[in-house]
Amino acid sequence: MEQDISKRVEHGYANSGGVKIHFVTLGSKDNPVIVFIHGFPDFWYSWKDLIDSLSNQYFVVAIDQRGYNLSDKPKGEKNYNMNFLVGDVLSVITHLGYKKSIIVGHDWGGAVAWALAMMRPQVVDKLIILNSPHPRGIRHELATNPKQQKNSAYARSFQKKGASTYLTAEKLVSMLGDNVNKTAYLEAFNRSDFEAMLNYYKQNYPREPYALDPSPVIKVKAPVLIIHGLDDKFLHAGALSHTWEWVEKELTLVTIPGAGHFVHHDKTELVNRTIEMWLDK
Repeated sequence: MEQDISKRVEHGYANSGGVKIHFVTLGSKDNPVIVFIHGFPDFWYSWKDLIDSLSNQYFVVAIDQRGYNLSDKPKGEKNYNMNFLVGDVLSVITHLGYKKSIIVGHDWGGAVAWALAMMRPQVVDKLIILNSPHPRGIRHELATNPKQQKNSAYARSFQKKGASTYLTAEKLVSMLGDNVNKTAYLEAFNRSDFEAMLNYYKQNYPREPYALDPSPVIKVKAPVLIIHGLDDKFLHAGALSHTWEWVEKELTLVTIPGAGHFVHHDKTELVNRTIEMWLDK
């Protein structure tokens, strides 16, 4: 099925302020659209199983975020500010002729999905988040939980100058575990820009001294499904607390023991079934 899905999808590009954003699609455009946003380190192929299982009922779109695989890789840290990342997703939705979409995000893709839902609520029909707690929850844990501070050491190292020189495609693939097509990922990461990947952290991840978010709460207006692997070593489940205070409609929270940060790789069938059931209700 892995090779099959690569042959079945159609490829396209959207223009996001002069930056080309690559995406793949599968399914009929007459169906509701669902857009998938990957995280670090990953690319559109992360969603291969969901692309396949949902394409009968939805027009499925999976993007390569800027800096990754076949999307453009603009130089300069500021080009990876959250406003631009949100703009990339909007450009794909607009390019395809839609005004509204179901949005699914994992890791940095989840952070972009949260931001999109808050910045452009009229665009987000439903929101599905995998192992990417609400930004306020992450800020709270960083400010108050020594364990989260310790486990965010990787992010602080990524924010340092020259950190990308220590990355290789092979090292990035090793972060994903054994449940991935390593050949496909090596090809994608060898096409990617490691400095661009770390610019996500330099521009958007909280820096020390950690503090609570002082800005006014902007509630997410779409229904939200959160799926979180409880063995995540990077983003602890404690950050999920109080999420219900930051969403306006129903919040469904599913935690999965035995699954790590890449919950959709570790427990593929359970994650797929959960998403399908939630969308069908």
